[in-house]
Amino acid sequence: MFHDRIEVGRLLAAQLKKYQNDSGIVLAVPRGGVPIAYTVARQLGFPLDIVLTKKIGHPGNKEYAIGAASLSDHFVVPHRDVPDVYIQRELVAIRARLQEMYQKFMDGKTPEDISGKTVFVIDDGMATGNTIKATVKLLRKGQPGKIVVGVPVASKESIQKLANEADEIVALQIPEVFYGVGAFYENFSEVSDEEVTFYLDKFSRLRKAG
Repeated sequence: MFHDRIEVGRLLAAQLKKYQNDSGIVLAVPRGGVPIAYTVARQLGFPLDIVLTKKIGHPGNKEYAIGAASLSDHFVVPHRDVPDVYIQRELVAIRARLQEMYQKFMDGKTPEDISGKTVFVIDDGMATGNTIKATVKLLRKGQPGKIVVGVPVASKESIQKLANEADEIVALQIPEVFYGVGAFYENFSEVSDEEVTFYLDKFSRLRKAG
């Protein structure tokens, strides 16, 4: 069992050290991935950014994902009963929400260019793998050199789902029985918006100070 997200960040950084000489960037999945990604980026000396994606739900069942969108791109699995006008309307609404989140957390900072870089997607765990799978598919459009997913704990199902999407998956634990991500932490308190801003601001100050 892990103590908290900061401990996990140190453990993940140790596993990812082989990439230390790459031109890399660490992307945190908010909110839970931010403290972990902060620690990984600090220890490996890489820039830190957040990656924001949101699923596009089917008009008849919003929980059923038919695609996903980021601030700059999207993908949709074609469905005959889903008109293009619906997709365009959803993209506008989703991107407005994502832009609001990015502004809140990054305060107008320009997103990092991932082209040709080794991109580390960091979250605090993978239950189904759906969110990170959608994230990786969108990141591919930015033509990174390599995508490495780093998580403390993952279900076998999520590993299988990501196997053909990411270049490597680094999971500290892949338990036989998966009860949910929080079951593998002593302290799995919810990460607030304020904490996300704290870690990102702290990282920015430390980078500027050298």
